[in-house]
Amino acid sequence: MKELEKLYDRIIQRVNINLRELEFDVKPFVWTLIPPEQMSKFYAFYGISPDHPLSLQFRHCGLAGSYFLGRCSLTNSLLYKSDIRGDELKKKGDIFHFKNFKISVSKDEEIEIEDSALIKTLVHNYSHDPETPEKFFIKDTVSTHYANIHGSPSEGCFLGPFATIDLTTMHDCVIGSFSYVQAGEINHLKIKPGTIWVRNPGQFNFLYRHPVEKLHQYIYFTPGNQPQGLLIDFMEDRKEAFQRIFDLVHVDHGVEVPKSASLDRYAVTKPTTTISENVLVAQRAFIQNSFLGRGANAQENCFIINSHLEGYDITAHGAKIIEADMGRNVFVGFNSFLRGRPNCRLTIGKESIVMPHTIIDSRKPLSIPAGHIVWGMIQDQNDLEANSLPINTFSKIENRFSKGDLYFEGSGQAFVSAFQNRIQHILEANGALFDGSKNMGHAQKNQNISFNTIQPYPKGDLKGLYPTIVIQP
Repeated sequence: MKELEKLYDRIIQRVNINLRELEFDVKPFVWTLIPPEQMSKFYAFYGISPDHPLSLQFRHCGLAGSYFLGRCSLTNSLLYKSDIRGDELKKKGDIFHFKNFKISVSKDEEIEIEDSALIKTLVHNYSHDPETPEKFFIKDTVSTHYANIHGSPSEGCFLGPFATIDLTTMHDCVIGSFSYVQAGEINHLKIKPGTIWVRNPGQFNFLYRHPVEKLHQYIYFTPGNQPQGLLIDFMEDRKEAFQRIFDLVHVDHGVEVPKSASLDRYAVTKPTTTISENVLVAQRAFIQNSFLGRGANAQENCFIINSHLEGYDITAHGAKIIEADMGRNVFVGFNSFLRGRPNCRLTIGKESIVMPHTIIDSRKPLSIPAGHIVWGMIQDQNDLEANSLPINTFSKIENRFSKGDLYFEGSGQAFVSAFQNRIQHILEANGALFDGSKNMGHAQKNQNISFNTIQPYPKGDLKGLYPTIVIQP
């Protein structure tokens, strides 16, 4: 146990050195977030699949409750109930397109985590940094509860609870709680909590910030305390259902799964749930009394409760949908929280886009028309009118636009096209468009994954750490 605490202290010091210019001290925020006893309590597990190159290397690490798939290398790091999902890494011979460059990938890409602590964090996608096309690195970084590091190499950074960094290389940055950043590359920035920032230099800049006092009802994080708020309570209330899944060797979900769909062994389903063709339900997803139509998906840390998804609906990492009816082709972005009530349901029309980290929490019936883009914090009809636009109207923005707490500049058409193209890519990658022989994706390939477990030292100075482990074909 002494070595584990020394390692944690080393990681925190390295992050603090990187963040010294921002005068940000990580230790008061995170020192108590990983109880040492928990690090020896939970096994780690990894997937083996014929569809993904296998290479796992763990050196001087704690891995409690964490999952690994694909090519991953970890050194001097602590992971607690995190998912390192390498099923979209680039492969040798691929061509990586970046602006006007066509970059040949010379070897299979690898996720490389060094001197970092990831707490209940998802790492997914692939490096979008043209300088490191074969290495998705996370170095000298601490991330906290339910953060997403998605296609975003990171060095010397801190991510607060429910923060997402997406398709962005970041150096020496602090990403506040419930913030979403997709900006290409950022350096030496301190992003305030609740910031939604989507930028493509020379094309567009979308900036919104949640009202601080209202956001604190949902997530609040201060030095010396555990994260607090409705979002944390929501996750804690359903923790026992996942514990049962992890305790069992063989799991019977009690749900009929079509041959073209995938229900992960580490997902939770509760009656009465329907899974249609080409549906993907990822690990740590929670589905209760819901209908998932053809091609819909629920990614990691997604919760779909008492809801109906008509089909080809994307529920991105960490999003939650409760008491809602979704038309076809609705996109719900990262860590969004959408909640209707049993007698006051939320309805979202087809082909709508719910921006990442949107909160819709209504106690009255609320209906979002088809083909709308929605953002911000919405609790009633007035909020909806202040935080939404028809997609066609948004596409016509040509210079500057502001509405409520949203500021946008650039081309609305470029912004909408970027999202629509990405939505199409997600559907393809997840296997939503599989026709029985072509367009296979995660929903089909994930059926061919087997899982193995590894355990840490149970006692002594190394308690909670894992021996050096190399797993290769």
